[in-house]
Amino acid sequence: MTDAFNWPPLESNPDVFTSYLRDLGLPSDWFVSEVFGLDEDCLGFVPRPVAAVIVTFESLKKTPTDGIPVTTDGYYMKQTPKLDYACGVIACIHAVLNNTDAVQIHDGSILSKFAAATKDQTPEARALMLETMREFQEVHKHHANEGQTDQASSGDDVKHHFIAFVKNSRGQLIELDGMKKGALIVDDACSDLLQGAASLLQARVAEGYYSESLAVLTLSKVPLD
Repeated sequence: MTDAFNWPPLESNPDVFTSYLRDLGLPSDWFVSEVFGLDEDCLGFVPRPVAAVIVTFESLKKTPTDGIPVTTDGYYMKQTPKLDYACGVIACIHAVLNNTDAVQIHDGSILSKFAAATKDQTPEARALMLETMREFQEVHKHHANEGQTDQASSGDDVKHHFIAFVKNSRGQLIELDGMKKGALIVDDACSDLLQGAASLLQARVAEGYYSESLAVLTLSKVPLD
């Protein structure tokens, strides 16, 4: 069963992602929220604080990485061919495990076990660990069947790719894409994670790297009543 598992794609649905992450060990005071637009007015409705921005997009051409520095701080993992459709869960892992000071993962949870087992591993070894972790597979399979749209039946149906953005302790905006050379420092001085990611995404659409059919989610804290 483990060898045959093909990591079906996830729908970019905030309810699906929230349920998925909570089954993995996300505490109940954090959830995945939807961003309805990248302009300042729409960003103002996003619940804060925002720990990470998760984006799914259709790539029209490869974004250049030459000259963009790589950071070895934080948590980064690669996306292997076997994890081709698992970019959504990899983006979730990047979102949560780069914010463990703020997001208190439940002890003994799937995500807690995965984090502990891969803490000192290479990005490639972390991917291999995910490939064969049966508990992760079962949760993924369950949530890949949720959502409003039909599950993709072949690779030709999967046109979008998930990545994540976080802000590190030095105020740098970090792009986390398992298909790239590493965790990229895309803005060396970012005052606001959500606004910084939104500005970068707007520029990539304008420059023809991404189509306009992108969806933006955030890992946000549940607002206090």
